[in-house]
Amino acid sequence: MSTDSKAKPGTPASPTEATSLKDRGNLFEIATKQVEKAMKLINLEPNIAEILAQPKNEIIINFPVRMDDGSIKMFKGYRVQHNNVLGPYKGGIRYHHEANLDEMKALAAWMTYKGALHEVPFGGGKGGVKVDPRAHSKAELERITRRFTSALGNNIGPEWDIPAPDVGTNSQTMVWMMDTYVNIVGQNERNSGRGVVTGKSIAAGGSYGRSEATGAGVVHCITEWARDRNFNLDGCHVIIQGFGNVGSFTARLLSKLGAVVIGVGDAGGYLANSEGINPHKLGEHVGRTGSVAGYKGASKITRDEFFALEADVFVPAALELELGVKEARALKAKVVVEGANGPTFPEAEEILLGKGTDVIPDILCNSGGVIVSYYEWLQNKRSEQWEHEDVLDRLEKRMVHTYAQVRHYAAAKKCDWRTASYAIGLERLRTCYNERGIFP
Repeated sequence: MSTDSKAKPGTPASPTEATSLKDRGNLFEIATKQVEKAMKLINLEPNIAEILAQPKNEIIINFPVRMDDGSIKMFKGYRVQHNNVLGPYKGGIRYHHEANLDEMKALAAWMTYKGALHEVPFGGGKGGVKVDPRAHSKAELERITRRFTSALGNNIGPEWDIPAPDVGTNSQTMVWMMDTYVNIVGQNERNSGRGVVTGKSIAAGGSYGRSEATGAGVVHCITEWARDRNFNLDGCHVIIQGFGNVGSFTARLLSKLGAVVIGVGDAGGYLANSEGINPHKLGEHVGRTGSVAGYKGASKITRDEFFALEADVFVPAALELELGVKEARALKAKVVVEGANGPTFPEAEEILLGKGTDVIPDILCNSGGVIVSYYEWLQNKRSEQWEHEDVLDRLEKRMVHTYAQVRHYAAAKKCDWRTASYAIGLERLRTCYNERGIFP
């Protein structure tokens, strides 16, 4: 693990490509500190804070799957259900070789506050399987998914807990989950059961606009930030870490506004081109190879060189805890827009804010996915199919509205935007608990 010679004692070391997620710090503890800061700001009642301090349910499943060679391999799966006072649990399913319980707890808690902030009637959940999806065939991934779904049983459901795609999963994964679920629940619930997951393909009951939703939400926040700062996005320089669904759609949508992507990176390496990187061609390359590495339209650079690029906008859209103290000191960006969940160490955020870099937090800007997931869920419940333009218009309206609320709250309370975002969500949860009480 790399270290920063200028870091204070006890400061977490900056991550590197070789750094294991579990060695970067406990994600749930970091998430808890973020929320506690907002709880203190609004003077949240201790009883409500006690309820929100831990998930309601932590499910761990060990299940066998037959491999292509006929052997049996055991896999560990998770589903954490943090809170459902505002609606059914909602959150992604992650396939990653470092998936762990504390990670799921943090991500599930973030989903609770994300839904509350955007007034989406969902609670927070998160799940996944400890597996490297790149190491398995499509047939093996299908069997892993179906066995995992079967093992979860009635721990998920369209009115109880609604999974969605996340790192390492996609619409095909969700279709397998949905099909497994509806074949378990019974013939008379096959159609209504389609709403058990969101992020499905269109043919299987998905929503137009869902694939680009998270990236679109990120870009709406960048556009609003630019309007507030009287900053011209046309010709501005952007760097993006992570080029999966969120990073690639963010790059494509920003390029339509005239922004120039000059640097990209993922687990396979980092690239730069001062003249601009074509996001469509890079996306095609990543689709074929699984990484930005080897793309001919840019030059290979180091991770340190990537963070030191002369850019106006930085979008971390990879995994959590990628932006450490060293990276924060190197960044020259005017704004950091968190496309990923929890990409920034708290100490790194302090450095960014201290040098005048704006930080638009994940809970605000990467919520396009859960917002359009809500729209998909509604379409399934109503047996409807909304027009693509209608979905995207609704998403833009919701993102712009919430952005304005956070901007006003942060200014009124003189706090950072992350704390403001959590505080707004907490106040809505507080109102609900104070009205409903605890049964019995």
